[in-house]
Amino acid sequence: MMISIESVDIKSRKQINDYVNFPFMLYGEVKEWVPPFISDVKLMLNPNKHPFYEHSDAEFFVARNNGELVGRIAVMENKPFNKVHDVKKAQFYLFDCIEDQTVANALFSRAFEWSNNRGLDTIVGPKGFSAFDGYGIQIEGFEHRQMMTMMNYNFPYYKTLIEEIGFEKDVDFVSCYVDSKNFILPEKAQLVAKKVREKGKFEVISFATKKDLKKWAWRIGEAYNNTFINNWEYYPFTKKEIKFIVDNLMVVADPQLIKIITYDEKVVGFLLAFPDLSEALQRQKGKITPWGIIDIMREFKKTNWVSLNGAGVLPEFQGRGGNILLYDELVKTFRQYDQYIHGELTQVAETAVQMRKDLISMGGKPYKNHRVYIKKI
Repeated sequence: MMISIESVDIKSRKQINDYVNFPFMLYGEVKEWVPPFISDVKLMLNPNKHPFYEHSDAEFFVARNNGELVGRIAVMENKPFNKVHDVKKAQFYLFDCIEDQTVANALFSRAFEWSNNRGLDTIVGPKGFSAFDGYGIQIEGFEHRQMMTMMNYNFPYYKTLIEEIGFEKDVDFVSCYVDSKNFILPEKAQLVAKKVREKGKFEVISFATKKDLKKWAWRIGEAYNNTFINNWEYYPFTKKEIKFIVDNLMVVADPQLIKIITYDEKVVGFLLAFPDLSEALQRQKGKITPWGIIDIMREFKKTNWVSLNGAGVLPEFQGRGGNILLYDELVKTFRQYDQYIHGELTQVAETAVQMRKDLISMGGKPYKNHRVYIKKI
């Protein structure tokens, strides 16, 4: 086997296409895999359009065996993250590989070299270009379908490839399954939520249409940025990054599934839930066509799954009833629509200890696990 590692020329359409299409070759027949939109992945390779490149850098590599593509990886330096946390970390993403340790070793060797040349001493991943790219290598729950593109799917052998290189666990992101009948806020918590509502300081704002939601979009983005300030993955988003996140949310948003919590008219929390459009995404195979858009719109009305992916209250309001109100809305959001039978609490970090305990006490059952790995280099 003759393995060569090549840097992707992001001005070459062929090289970009090879890089982006590799997972379609690898996972094409896997029924649990949900293909990303090809245009979305290409955007990650475009420094002129993706907001990540306003402040940070990335490079993309492929592995070839006698000319045949057998693996790929992206390696990045997120400069604002390193500054806020006072660290020298690189991160990797878009790692895909055939079941061959030699290929994985070669890809990561180049990623380590790239990182060391920039004065970085640690590498973490998978960790993507924006907050909704999905974290980690999947290590449990392979029999369950990926939740749209909000998480990654990979073969079980990826864990072995990564750990053989010397990576260790950094953080686990666990996803919980809930069904509409058994997802209930405990009675004591219901009473607390009732009292919080009666005091009138907190208010829950709902939306009927996308037009209504768009009026609040910027404030939701800012609240999202502020809410997760104590989280493992936090760094301050730029205005373009907030716009990028909000624009992406709007594509898959059902306004009725999104709630805002205010305190004295200030946005202090939010709940983001999305209809699961995985089946339509699988049918479209990464392409956006007029028929595909119609198919996705039909899936909005047909799917009986919902993803609860993004719930938070500003840290200073969590002990004042904001978090209980959020959970109360979480249950109501899921249960008030007959359409939804199944739900997923998508990728809750194990560092959010109390939230994970609360969700399990409400009926959530852990069923997928994605592990973010770390290695000193």
